Amino acid sequence: MRVFLLNLLLAISWSVLTGDATVDNFCFGFLIGFLALRVSPWLPGGQGYFTRLPRIAYLSFFFLEELVLSSLRASYEVFSPKLQSRPLVVRLPMERLDQNQIFLLTNLISLTPGTMVLDVTPDNDALIVHTMFVSDPETFREEIREGFEKRVKEATS
Repeated sequence: MRVFLLNLLLAISWSVLTGDATVDNFCFGFLIGFLALRVSPWLPGGQGYFTRLPRIAYLSFFFLEELVLSSLRASYEVFSPKLQSRPLVVRLPMERLDQNQIFLLTNLISLTPGTMVLDVTPDNDALIVHTMFVSDPETFREEIREGFEKRVKEATS
């Protein structure tokens, strides 16, 4: 956590020194600060930060990609004259996840248009998901397992 705060301080310092307080410049300063801290000889708690931050960024970009694609798919369905949706409730078995990982996974799935988590089983080993566009439930399970679940586990471990 201290390394992250140090990185934020470097990004703010970069913005102040360049005299440009825009989001782009702040992000550039954050990247420069990340690289500067990465080549620093030794920082307590730094190794976890330097492996976790790229994983969190990867999860974020993956979610944004899924968000755009599913939004386009849902928009096409709304504006097309013929309905092609195939709504289905699917049980998604999960590997062992802690409460925070389950919380993040259910929110990412529910925020994606066309899918909604209805319930988590009492023993936390499966999700009950309603989806609009599924032709094969097993393919849908595999997409969630190899997409969201895998990246959530990587980002939070």
